[in-house]
Amino acid sequence: MPAVFLSHGAPPLVDDVTWTTELRRLAEDLPRPRQILVVSAHWEAAPLMLGATRTVPLTYDFGGFPQRFYEVTYPAPGAPDLARDVEAMMADTTTVHRTDRGLDHGAYVPLTVMYPDADIPVLQMSLPTLEPDGLLDIGRRLAPLRENGTLIVGSGFMTHGLPHLSRQHWADPAAPAPGWSTEFDLWAEERLEDGDIDGLAAFRDRAPGMPYAHPTIEHFSPMFVSLGTAAAPDTAPEQPIDGYWMGLAKRSFVVT
Repeated sequence: MPAVFLSHGAPPLVDDVTWTTELRRLAEDLPRPRQILVVSAHWEAAPLMLGATRTVPLTYDFGGFPQRFYEVTYPAPGAPDLARDVEAMMADTTTVHRTDRGLDHGAYVPLTVMYPDADIPVLQMSLPTLEPDGLLDIGRRLAPLRENGTLIVGSGFMTHGLPHLSRQHWADPAAPAPGWSTEFDLWAEERLEDGDIDGLAAFRDRAPGMPYAHPTIEHFSPMFVSLGTAAAPDTAPEQPIDGYWMGLAKRSFVVT
């Protein structure tokens, strides 16, 4: 089973025909997962935490959207066996179970498009650090899960400079992307094509468009869990989704 990094988008992105078409095609091109492990930008917590292993209400961790977005459900089965496997792989670190925490929008928004029947067990795991080296190590530890059909998903956004968007971008998601977003996105595309993980890890110092592309880095960090699972560290991931929405780069990739 490959691993993926998804630019997950805000809840209204499910109304974007292009993006949803791309996500559905990505899911169709993947083997069907036996279970899914999601590391989302919207759950930063240390020590490492594991979400509910039974079906509980979703976490609507956003505000200011129409009521229909707060009525979305995604009753995927829990994944208690996967939680035990993850805990065993992290045996030398503290792991905390949050039995009441449902999937947040970084997890369920893309899954409602990719696997709308909600019939695949899903477990969410927190980001215990935002540092690339630590997350790459977590990915390496989790890599054996791919052998049993587990889809590992890092969920963030390739650029996420919300404070630096113009009024035009908030009014029209199709407005041209700002320069800091396109420059960062093209830089990341090249680093991925070259399998340059060290370069990506040094994004704060090397990437054009910083710090505007990521005033805070939690939306870039999940990709390093996905990259850490690679069978060969310098293998170039496939990049089936690119383009922009509301000026933000929605580039996503698949790690083999």
